[in-house]
Amino acid sequence: MEASIIKALRRDGFKATAQRIAIGRLALSNHSHPRAQEVYEKIKAIYPTVSPATVYRTLQILKDVGLIQELGLPHDQSRFDSNISPHINLVCMQCGSIKDLEQPGLQDMISGISLSEGFCFLRQRFDIYGICERCNKKIDKGTETDQSASD
Repeated sequence: MEASIIKALRRDGFKATAQRIAIGRLALSNHSHPRAQEVYEKIKAIYPTVSPATVYRTLQILKDVGLIQELGLPHDQSRFDSNISPHINLVCMQCGSIKDLEQPGLQDMISGISLSEGFCFLRQRFDIYGICERCNKKIDKGTETDQSASD
């Protein structure tokens, strides 16, 4: 992973500093779609002198070199996704969790649409917004409690 970070940075003319590599390693290994602030807090534990600006700038560089993608979400939440292959993001509007869903046939669907429309496919983003299973269970329990109290 480290070698691919260094290669991508250098290929696009960026210095592969220890802080950038550490930020890249964290962003690529974190599958919870972290916010920049979360990345900053974790990196600060390793590099106490790192600034938030360095983390934000490095995440943008990692996006620009194609290692991660930025997910602009409702309520001005920017999150970062290390999975750059075609997939579906299931976004919970209750707790904010994001789950990657690998859907067989999605790549074929995108390619087919691109081909039939004469569209040059560069990248995709497919988000489905709703309530995750964990939050649904909490809602169901709350409903059961409300019903038993009114009985």
